[in-house]
Amino acid sequence: MTTNKAERLATILDQIRALGPTLRERASEAERNNRHSDETIAALDATGAFNIGSPAEYGGDELSVRQQLDVIIEVAKWDGSAGWTTWVGAATNWIPAGMGAKVVEEVFGGKWVGPRVAGSSHFPATRGKAKRVDGGWIISGGPWTFGSDSLWAPYTNLGCICDEGNGRFLVGAQVPRDQLKFLDDWKVAGMCATGSVSITLTDEELFVPNYRAIDFREVTSAVHDNGLKGSLWKAPTLGWSFSLMAGMSIGLAQGALARFLDRSAGRPIRGTTYKNQLEAPLTHLLLSEVHTKIQSALLMARANAEETDRLGALAAAGTPADAETMQLFSSRVLVETAYAAKWCAEAIEILQRNSGSTAIMLFEPIQRAWRDARIVTLHGALNLEALSENYGRLMAGLQPHNFEGITTLDRFTPAPAAKVA
Repeated sequence: MTTNKAERLATILDQIRALGPTLRERASEAERNNRHSDETIAALDATGAFNIGSPAEYGGDELSVRQQLDVIIEVAKWDGSAGWTTWVGAATNWIPAGMGAKVVEEVFGGKWVGPRVAGSSHFPATRGKAKRVDGGWIISGGPWTFGSDSLWAPYTNLGCICDEGNGRFLVGAQVPRDQLKFLDDWKVAGMCATGSVSITLTDEELFVPNYRAIDFREVTSAVHDNGLKGSLWKAPTLGWSFSLMAGMSIGLAQGALARFLDRSAGRPIRGTTYKNQLEAPLTHLLLSEVHTKIQSALLMARANAEETDRLGALAAAGTPADAETMQLFSSRVLVETAYAAKWCAEAIEILQRNSGSTAIMLFEPIQRAWRDARIVTLHGALNLEALSENYGRLMAGLQPHNFEGITTLDRFTPAPAAKVA
């Protein structure tokens, strides 16, 4: 951690803490509207939260993954949906970076308030289709689902399936927002204000030039020169994305714990003679359990973020880790993020269960954190049992399941040679 980046991190965290009560105050209305207000996005942007993972060459802070983790945790303490939006704003920047210098220039070169890029449907279930044509691709289909940050970003990367006779593969198509339509279909039980709507094209088909639509195996293999010099751009992308994802769960749990301690002071426990919940032994026992779950998640997330930075530094120095090491780390960070989400959700449930009936009120942050934390555990990339089996297979000397999508574990094999149109 350099002194300048350490100072910048401290400034960002101070500004988020100052904004925190406003984020919490606005959370109920944002839930009702199924999206953050533009004022909230602008306020988050003003703290620097959307700049933490942007390239230094374009004025970005380009903090280390370990530093970015602290930012995600701090935002999520105050509002889970804001934490999610900030996480996506940082953790998807590797997608345009993997597409080459021209896309990097488009995404980061101009002025913008809010996240710079969003992603949608990068799993094999995508309804998007891509067909190679002269000079680019024709994409069609949709809708593309779970478009977190797409309401505020100038570009959204759409996952599209292409099959040219040798088996289907994923194409990432970077599409400007004026060629997209955003559906009002984000009606969910938690993370309500993320506005993670479904997306369609303004026309039935869209031509996307070659530089904006790339075989996603080329993106994950980082075969394109992006002109960026920092080691962040050599860091393992699953380590970057999912170390930070754990930060959402940790921040939610830390915020719920702080709220529990605040509202429990002087509160009696019904069915007992305790007049102050904080003086009851049963409270002390549950607080220790909550602490242990949160701390376990925090230590794993920090370790994974630090390892991500270390592996990025090795690659930037021309001595990258071997494919087997990278595969094992990526599998590990996925399963440990799933466990972090589980433990933090369980910690919040303990706090919720011991907060009395008033904690079910929609204005109460604890019930919101409870719902938001459970939503994290249901993310498509955090199937705990599947991730556990894959990591266990690697531990036992076997290969994991060969599956498609953005979290594929065979991503470190060489990408196919890019075809010249």
